[in-house]
Amino acid sequence: MSLIHLYDTTLRDGTQAEEISFLVEDKVRIAQKLDELGIHYIEGGWPGSNPKDIAFFREIKKFPLKQAKVAAFGSTRRAKNPPEKDSNLRTLIEARSDVVTIFGKTWDFHVREALRIGLDTNLELIYDSLVYLKQNVAEVFYDAEHFFDGYKSNPQYAIETLKAAQAAGVDCIVLCDTNGGTLPHELPAIITDLKEHIQTPLGIHTHNDSECAVANSLIAVEHGIVHVQGTLNGFGERCGNANLCSIIASLQLKMGHQCLTDDQLSRLREVSRYVYELANLVPNPHQPFVGNSAFAHKGGVHVSAIQRHPETYEHIRPEKVGNVTRVLVSDLSGRSNVLAKAEQFNIDLDSKDPVTIEILEKIKDLENKGYQFEGAEASFELLMRRALGTVKSFFSVLGFRVIDSKREGEEKPFAEATVQVKVGGRIEHTAAEGNGPVNALDNALRKALESFYPQLKEIRLLDYKVRVLPAGRGTASITRVLLESGDGHKVWGTVGVSCNIIDASYQALVDALHYKLLKDSELS
Repeated sequence: MSLIHLYDTTLRDGTQAEEISFLVEDKVRIAQKLDELGIHYIEGGWPGSNPKDIAFFREIKKFPLKQAKVAAFGSTRRAKNPPEKDSNLRTLIEARSDVVTIFGKTWDFHVREALRIGLDTNLELIYDSLVYLKQNVAEVFYDAEHFFDGYKSNPQYAIETLKAAQAAGVDCIVLCDTNGGTLPHELPAIITDLKEHIQTPLGIHTHNDSECAVANSLIAVEHGIVHVQGTLNGFGERCGNANLCSIIASLQLKMGHQCLTDDQLSRLREVSRYVYELANLVPNPHQPFVGNSAFAHKGGVHVSAIQRHPETYEHIRPEKVGNVTRVLVSDLSGRSNVLAKAEQFNIDLDSKDPVTIEILEKIKDLENKGYQFEGAEASFELLMRRALGTVKSFFSVLGFRVIDSKREGEEKPFAEATVQVKVGGRIEHTAAEGNGPVNALDNALRKALESFYPQLKEIRLLDYKVRVLPAGRGTASITRVLLESGDGHKVWGTVGVSCNIIDASYQALVDALHYKLLKDSELS
C-alpha cells in the first residue's frame, strides 16, 4: 500500500480550541514529540498573525528534527497587493520553514460575501500567491478552504480554483471540510469527479462538527488521497479537527497503509497524553485507541472471554498503540473480573476459593452504597488483601477531630485537625492546620505518621473529586470522594463514601497512605 503523509496541525488549528493555549516552549516540545512519533509535517502556526508564532519558527531552528518538516501557515495575497508586496506572503517566506501552506477561497459564496471580489479575481489571487511562494519555498501546499461546500454549491467553479493551484505548480492540494458538515457517503463521488480534472497529489483536512472527521479522512484515503491533516486528540475549533490518533491507528492497523514504524506506533498513547499534559487538560478516558477505557472490560462475560482470547472483545491488540487491557470491577463483575484483578496484583486466588465469592459480594454491597472502584484500584487491591488477611497493619487511627471555623467578616475560615494514631504499641496524638478541613486532616495524619514512615513525605495529592450521591437530596446527600495520589514513581486511586464529606475524604486518605506503605514494603 502507498505511503500516506501525515500532516499535524495541533500547534495551529488545534490551538483554536476554546480551552487551549500553548507557550512557545510548549510548542517546541510538542513538535519534538511529534517528530519522534514519525509525523511527516508539523504545522507550527501562522507567523503573519501573532508574535508567538513568529517566535516559534525562530526557536524551532535551534532543535533539529529527525524527519519531520515544519510548515508555516497563511493565506493568499490580499486583492489590492501584488504578491511581492503582500506582508502576509513576505512573513511566510521570512519564517524560513521547510514548507508553506496557504488557504484560499473555493466556495463562490465566500468569494462574494467574505472577500467581496469577483470570481475571476479570486482565481488570480490563488495562482499569483502560489507561483510567488513556489519561487521562494521548496515545498508549497494549498488548502482549498470550504472545498466540499463549494463543490456542492458550484462544482465547476470549485474545480476551477483547484486548477489555478495546479497551474501554479503547487505540491499538494488539500480538500478542506472547513465547516465539518460533509457526511461520509458524499465524499466518493466528489473525489472521483475531481480526479478527472486534477493530477496534483490530493490531501484531506476535515472538521468534526458532524462527528465524521475521522471517517471522512479514511474514506478519502480509500479514494486516492495521499496526504492527511489532523490534530493530536482531535483538538480544534468548535467540535475539533480530525483526530490523528484514530486516523493513524486505523490507516496502519486496519487499512494496510504505511504511516509509522511499529515502534513509533507503540508510542501513540504516550504522545497523546503528553499533548494533553502540556495543554493542561484531563485526557479523555473514552478516546478510541489511546484512552484509559479504550480496552477496559467490565461485564463478567466479556472478562471471561478476553482471558481466553482477547480478540473476542478487542478489535486490535492494545499494545500496538501503547495501551493495555484493563479489567474493571463493579456490581456487574463476575468471578472472572476478580480473578483477573488478582492476577494483575500478583495475588494468588482460586476461582473455587470462598474468598473469591466473599470479595465479589463485598464489591456489590459497597457499590450499592455508592463506592466506585473503577478509578480507585488501590482501594480495591487493599480490599482483596484484607479479605485474604495478607495486609500488614502499618497503623490504625484511633480517632480524629476537625474544627472549621470562620472568625469574622471577610477573613478566610480556619481549619485545624487532631488525630490519634497507633503504630505498633505506640500512640501518637498530633494536630495540624490546613487551608481547609480535608487539607488539615491530611496534614495531621502525615505529621503523626512520618516519624515512623518517612517515605510518606513523597506522597503528593494529584487530584480530588467529590460526587454527590444521589442527586436531589441536597446537603443531606451521600458523598463519594475519589483521590489520585502519586510519589513520583507510581500513581494510584483511592475512594471513600459517607454522608459526611470529611469522613469520606478520611477513608480515601487512609487508603492512599496504606497503599504507599504496602507497595514500599513489597520492594524492600
